[in-house]
Amino acid sequence: MQLHQYQIVIVNLDPTIGSEIRKTRPCVIVSPDEMNRHLQTVTVCPITSTSKKYPTRLKVMIERKVSWIVVDQIRTLDRKRIFKIVGQLTQESILNLKAIIRETFVD
Repeated sequence: MQLHQYQIVIVNLDPTIGSEIRKTRPCVIVSPDEMNRHLQTVTVCPITSTSKKYPTRLKVMIERKVSWIVVDQIRTLDRKRIFKIVGQLTQESILNLKAIIRETFVD
């Protein structure tokens, strides 16, 4: 399966510990394509349908439903956890996600 940055994929996040986001759910791939081509792991941000508005959460529409990309729960996982590709972020969402990642982890 060819994986690309900013694709939305269905991922099994279990097992988890404590407050980590769990179960099988959509996630957005944030690792760069160069890494996705050569490594057996990908870095993702989970997506949830229930969230409060936090600076580390990005509100997006996925399959006509309001969802939240949870940047504060970013994680790297084996690509075997990915079941299928279900979509791609819009250009506007990509720009907003990059800004939140930069603000959260870089600046």
